[in-house]
Amino acid sequence: MSVRAIRVFGDPVLRAKSAPIDEIDDGVRALVRDLVETVELPGRAGVAAPQIGVGLRAFSYNVDGEIGYVLNPELVEVSGEPELVGEGCLSVPGLWHDALRYPHAVVVGIDVDGNEVRLEGDGLMAQALQHETDHLDGKLYLDRLPAETRRIAMREIRESAWF
Repeated sequence: MSVRAIRVFGDPVLRAKSAPIDEIDDGVRALVRDLVETVELPGRAGVAAPQIGVGLRAFSYNVDGEIGYVLNPELVEVSGEPELVGEGCLSVPGLWHDALRYPHAVVVGIDVDGNEVRLEGDGLMAQALQHETDHLDGKLYLDRLPAETRRIAMREIRESAWF
């Protein structure tokens, strides 16, 4: 398979709610391989299917040397006091702002064999789990920014060379 190009802010696929994966077939297996190869590049903590133009509930992650994926992930638990943490997004290149995230998160889904997958983490893993499941619900990290920071980020986007 291959490393896939990342869709950027303004692409409608990033704002659409992703469909659940009802059947695991060769297409889904190929999607998983593409997601994993795409997230393996340096500096990437996660890639959601919509970021590579696919409106299905799947994402890959690359946190602290652990690389994996989950299909049909659901964020089932967050805990701790939400805090502002530095965050960026491949789909909003060049921007980095403090987004509101919980310090602990749990995602449950399945793998390509239909086995349950439970991902749990603190810090960067918790942040990645929340960030990637947001993508599957048509949300970007921009939606988690305080109002004034969001205004600044939107101005930065309008002034960016890629927009």
